[in-house]
Amino acid sequence: MSQQTARRGGAAWALVITSVAGFMAALDNLVVTTALPSIREDLGGGLHDLEWTVSAYTLTFAVLLMFGAALGDRFGRRRLFTAGLAVFTGASAAAALAPGIDSLIAARAIQGAGAAVMMPLTLTLLTAAVPAAKRGMAYGIWGAVNGLAVASGPLVGGTLTEHISWQWIFWLNVPLGLALLPLARLRLAESHGTGAPLDIPGTLLASGGLFGIVYGLVRGPVDGWTGSMVLTGLFAGSALLTGFVLYSTRAANPMLPMRLFRSRAFSGINAASLLMFLGMFGSIFLLSQYMQGVLGYSPTEAGLRMLPWTGMPMLVAPIAGILADRIGGRPVVAAGLFLQALGLGYMSVVATADASYAAQLPALIVSGIGMALFFAPASHLVMSSVRPSEQGVASGANNALREVGGALGIAVMASIFSAQGGYETGQTFVDGMRPALVTGSAVVALAGIAALLIPTRRRAERQAAPAEPAPVLETASASH
Repeated sequence: MSQQTARRGGAAWALVITSVAGFMAALDNLVVTTALPSIREDLGGGLHDLEWTVSAYTLTFAVLLMFGAALGDRFGRRRLFTAGLAVFTGASAAAALAPGIDSLIAARAIQGAGAAVMMPLTLTLLTAAVPAAKRGMAYGIWGAVNGLAVASGPLVGGTLTEHISWQWIFWLNVPLGLALLPLARLRLAESHGTGAPLDIPGTLLASGGLFGIVYGLVRGPVDGWTGSMVLTGLFAGSALLTGFVLYSTRAANPMLPMRLFRSRAFSGINAASLLMFLGMFGSIFLLSQYMQGVLGYSPTEAGLRMLPWTGMPMLVAPIAGILADRIGGRPVVAAGLFLQALGLGYMSVVATADASYAAQLPALIVSGIGMALFFAPASHLVMSSVRPSEQGVASGANNALREVGGALGIAVMASIFSAQGGYETGQTFVDGMRPALVTGSAVVALAGIAALLIPTRRRAERQAAPAEPAPVLETASASH
């Protein structure tokens, strides 16, 4: 069982601390993209080096997420959260002070490692601090703040680079991190997972497998899908992950118990999360380039025009959390995914080399509402689909699958785009983007179907066995 000390600062402090920390980690996924030309001008390096300033963070973040959650469960979630936050803050300062491209890439990798420890523990600490009846709203606010990071990443990066310097996209994290460190120590309650020993073999298999797959996906569009290193990464990663699954079914204390996937709630929401991030991130990757390279907007202008989509979670996610408390997360998540699929499909139809913003706006709004309806209830479903002592593991696994889905989405969309179009003219870009958006729409619709596999609230109540310590389904948060 989870062992939690007396609450020190209550739910409000926990919500503020975990939301700001989540904002920092999510922001750094996208904030660098609009600053790449300025970084190249200052530090030099080729396209391959610039790719790694983005990929180094994604790789270490994805491969260490489950290990970070396991460390928190074993040694104390607050303790590891503050350690991850300190590493992330220090690495941000190192990135801002980087004298060359190689040192910037190294700092970005360390940033990702700190975020991987910090990020999955934000939900665990928040769940421990917030009363069951208010968790939906808390998850909604947490989701809105993370949505703000997604929305503002390209905009913040473009604005700071344009008006100050690219170094400030990293300096921004330093005062936030320094403010959060003492607050986390004083205001968050400590909690632990099962107390089981660390699963070193499982950690090595999972981390190596995820590294191989994410490396192959990130490098595929650049080095070619038949490149020896790309194929080695994909095949070796797949073999290691297969070994991880086989090992985890037999291990006494596995890092990720395979029995969790026997729960339709856990399996359904994780499949939906992976597919949703695959379709969403791949589409944002192309649409942001479309607005700048084809329609002629500056990075700041493009970021502002994307806000009806990427910024919608700021407005709708808290409402989605309240809805999830009242009617259950399953219908809210499924509705959000189908709306996003509809928005992407509509965008593939109206996108042209000279499309007006008014023609794109309905698609952006529908997609934004769909994304907002997904974020908060999805977090709620993940955390309530397992026992309290396993919430750190569940959060780490879900975040890892999201990151892998995002990397896969960019790789798949870029591959489809390259096969059907290119950067030569505005029309060739649109020719490549349209089939990619159709693919993204279909993938997000599949995510909606996966969400429908999650048990309904009423069915979960009928099947619940109070005497058994079985994994809790969607309504568990109401019975803690």
